Amino acid sequence: MAGTPMVKAEAVHKNFGRLEVLRGIDLEVAPREVMCMIGPSGSGKSTFLRCINHLEKIDAGRLSVDGELVGYRQQGDKLYELRDAEVCRKRSEIGMVFQRFNLFPHMTALENVIEAPLRVKRESRAVAVDQGRRLLERVGLAEKVNAYPNQLSGGQQQRVAIARALAMQPKLMLFDEPTSALDPELVGEVLDVMRGLAEDGMTMVVVTHEMGFAREVGDSLVFMDGGVVVEEGKPKAVLTNPQHERTRTFLSSVL
Repeated sequence: MAGTPMVKAEAVHKNFGRLEVLRGIDLEVAPREVMCMIGPSGSGKSTFLRCINHLEKIDAGRLSVDGELVGYRQQGDKLYELRDAEVCRKRSEIGMVFQRFNLFPHMTALENVIEAPLRVKRESRAVAVDQGRRLLERVGLAEKVNAYPNQLSGGQQQRVAIARALAMQPKLMLFDEPTSALDPELVGEVLDVMRGLAEDGMTMVVVTHEMGFAREVGDSLVFMDGGVVVEEGKPKAVLTNPQHERTRTFLSSVL
């Protein structure tokens, strides 16, 4: 369907016990859009990403990816929870890159990248290896295919993690503060890879503290606090002329 948002959240709520983490999130991400999300720790940004990727179930509202409900199917006016196998299939269409790289330590960079295509997609080894090498080249690690994670810098490990997510040929990429665990001098190499993905037209939702990246690469910027979207707009507009006092206070502490 033309004009279908890649991500659509309508009054999304999420609780952990008595703690209400998401309190009615409404937003849309268009295909090829790069949406950056900023906000203080505990504002619900990472939880929202995990809901998009089926890692958390929402408690109220509706959340859809590419026109299909996340975790449920609708029949008439009733929602039915999807079976685990179906949830996993859907999750494989969404790439996710975490703060921590979560690479398999006993596997080389190439083996980390080809693991999911081999196991989940049942690709032939030759096809998976060929694609894996191309992806490692794309993230600037052609010479590291046989290196193990403990032989790589944090920035290199994160770039392997990005290649691994891309190996499933996702329609959407989610980044949860992908540079926050890195030494400052390694941040740029990861952001460069993400910049390249944006130029290639990948739809991305990026939780980040990198305001320069948000300003330069983002199509939209969302400021979250206390489980709600406080402000949303073009990155330059939000960063230079925030409309809400809460946004101003936050930005004055990070810029």
